[in-house]
Amino acid sequence: MERTQPRETEANLSIEDYGAKTAEKEECEELLLTEYATLLGFYLASAAVLTGIAVQQNRLPRKFGLLDLALLGIATHKLSRIVAKDRITGILRAPFVSYIRSSGAGEVEEEPRGRGFQRGIGHLISCPYCMAPWCATALSFGLLFAPRVTRFFAGILVSVAASDFLHRAYGRMKEE
Repeated sequence: MERTQPRETEANLSIEDYGAKTAEKEECEELLLTEYATLLGFYLASAAVLTGIAVQQNRLPRKFGLLDLALLGIATHKLSRIVAKDRITGILRAPFVSYIRSSGAGEVEEEPRGRGFQRGIGHLISCPYCMAPWCATALSFGLLFAPRVTRFFAGILVSVAASDFLHRAYGRMKEE
């Protein structure tokens, strides 16, 4: 006896049907696939051009040292939080987000506003997880093309991240 699996007659590649199976219709209807595709295209094209320049100038390292990876990782974490959540950098996000409330420790909670690219950029710059690849890419290419300057500023970011950790640890110890 032969078992047959039901087959779909045609592959459906339509982006209109992207959220057809989700129960979270409201969130899915807000997805900005065209805008996200454009932002992703810009990111990939920029990375490709910079990589091409780095290859042409023989700047790509054979490997990253562990200290550079740690420096980039911690600096990326802090830079993405500064861009996406810091109260002071709210002026950069203001055209794309709406303020909701303070979330403590100098950070704010915001939500994307507007339509189209305004909203797409709002999603990007209000999310530290979304900003992290962009920040990591900028810092990594900075390390290739201006290593001394990048290490200096990454060192500042790492110092601030360590300070944040110590402030929180101190606050917790004080509560006990």
